[in-house]
Amino acid sequence: MLVYLRLLKESFSFAMNALRNNKLRTFLSLLGVTIGIFSIIAVLAAVDSLDKKIKDDLNDLDKNTIYLFSSSFGPSDIPRWKREQFPDVTFEEYEYLKRSISDADKMAFNLFTRNENIKFEDKTVSSVRVTPTTFEYEGIDGIKISNGRFFNEAESNSGTAVIILGFDVAEGLFENLEQAIGQKVRLYGQRFTVIGVTDKQGFSTFGDSRDNAVFIPMNFIRRLYGENSDLITPVIIIKPKKGIDIEAFKGEITQKLRTYRGLKVTEIDNFFINVLSGFTDFIDQIVGNLNIGGWLIAGFSLLVGGFGIANIMFVSVKERTNLIGIQKSLGAKNRFILFQFLFEAVILSVIGGIIGLLMVWGIAVLMTKILDFEFILSLSNILLGAGLAGVIGLISGIIPAISASKLDPVEAIRSGF
Repeated sequence: MLVYLRLLKESFSFAMNALRNNKLRTFLSLLGVTIGIFSIIAVLAAVDSLDKKIKDDLNDLDKNTIYLFSSSFGPSDIPRWKREQFPDVTFEEYEYLKRSISDADKMAFNLFTRNENIKFEDKTVSSVRVTPTTFEYEGIDGIKISNGRFFNEAESNSGTAVIILGFDVAEGLFENLEQAIGQKVRLYGQRFTVIGVTDKQGFSTFGDSRDNAVFIPMNFIRRLYGENSDLITPVIIIKPKKGIDIEAFKGEITQKLRTYRGLKVTEIDNFFINVLSGFTDFIDQIVGNLNIGGWLIAGFSLLVGGFGIANIMFVSVKERTNLIGIQKSLGAKNRFILFQFLFEAVILSVIGGIIGLLMVWGIAVLMTKILDFEFILSLSNILLGAGLAGVIGLISGIIPAISASKLDPVEAIRSGF
């Protein structure tokens, strides 16, 4: 055991000497490994960070939550021209489903509409995401109110001009967020009374953050734009009760809505039941494809890095042929010579890998500070990077090490003269 520890120490010393004596050659050889490890760990860290952010954003939502409207979250077999003919869901259908479906825990009617500017006195916040909805939406989306409250059923049904401001919107309009409650802001040329301000959410992976949104009663927009405006896209959001069979629940919704719309048996569904869990599965598939793409891109860099390590090891064997002959003449066994060069290759490769990991760590820290997004370099990715670097060194150094171990001592000593 002591022999191998001494061998490891000597190999590390040889590797350091190679770095010092042949700086440019060693740098160019390690560059491939460094870039390869940097590329793959950077991609994996970015994908892991994105995956964590998506899960955090969906954490407040039940994954069985259903979005019922005329479009699909993911790819569809139905031709686009046919999908464009699908009718929008209506408020009457929302009320009908709310009465007739027993396993629904909460059901809200939302409108997707364009962004607007919102004003208070001489201050304006531009491109604010307006979310017209019914009062049940608070219990579905997991909105957290830091000041005030969400609008109630009476305000929702009557379309009262009340508004809940996202954190950034409130911060842009008022110096003191606590003073926002009860103030009048202008939206759609109308005055809305502020009754609530949401908690700060931060960066969102799904479009605009809730911080840049406002929530108003849906019936206000229905009165303003009417039922068939091109500016709005209605959606029914359904949160089922816990523990139910989601497929049976979807079947019940399908049957009820088909009956209400008078669809014939031969006609296809002219609506989409989008389950949030299906959307997360779709996201997981994208994340998996990104990981595969990262591996393929980084693989070429690792291949180049491997050739670079092999090249420097062949040169090292050539330069130390005389020394190898002397070691063998003094009784050094073939495996001692083999391990000596193999350890050196692994150490050189690991040094390149560590440099790549440090680059990823530095960029992750920098990007986390610049952007409102947390980049994570996990321990598993660090170990993966170091392990990959070691494997590349092992594979790249095995042939030069074998060739060194098989040198004839007499010929090796003679070559040095």
